[in-house]
Amino acid sequence: MKIGVLGSGIVGRTLGAGFLKHGHSVKLGTRDPKTKSTRDWLAATPGASAGTFEDAAKFGEVVVFAVLSRAVEHVLRLAGEENLAGKILIDTNNPIGDAPPQDGVLPFFTGPNESLAERIQSKCPKARVVKAFNSVGAGAMVNPQFEQGPPTMFFCGNDDSAKATVAGLIRELGWEPFDCGSIVAARAIEPLCMLWCIPGFRSNSWNHAFKLLQG
Repeated sequence: MKIGVLGSGIVGRTLGAGFLKHGHSVKLGTRDPKTKSTRDWLAATPGASAGTFEDAAKFGEVVVFAVLSRAVEHVLRLAGEENLAGKILIDTNNPIGDAPPQDGVLPFFTGPNESLAERIQSKCPKARVVKAFNSVGAGAMVNPQFEQGPPTMFFCGNDDSAKATVAGLIRELGWEPFDCGSIVAARAIEPLCMLWCIPGFRSNSWNHAFKLLQG
């Protein structure tokens, strides 16, 4: 598939390289495609391309959304709602606030009965938003290796066809997908980021992931 990536940070670059490795075409979208960091990534990722946020949104059949949470609405405007209409938009973002962690717990700017993914879906009602890839660090996003086997990637969204496509991409990257239901479930999935980060902030332990065990 043609995959556009909105965001040139570590998550966007990691997922972009991972999807390219698995045979997809990838265009990285950024504010300025000519920066040294983007040029270095392109040099290290043969076959990928880069452009503006609008370019990446137009390019992708599937669009990965991976930016700083405070920039979400701005990047959506730059990408263009019309360029995302009907497309799968994989929301990897977490609503992390500006304050530092408290005893290892990140602050969120959303409440318990709302989520950033729901906000994104309301801002782009014609996009098919699927929440995924927000509950683990970039270092383990692509083909993670754990003694206990493939970890679980929780995802949700309102469109069953979009979720089926994202589940396939999740499997390609070495995860077991678990469908949590409609986009409302992002209220539960997004706080997994807080839980995942606690061992990192408290003991500098970042090599872990969640696994759902079913009897």
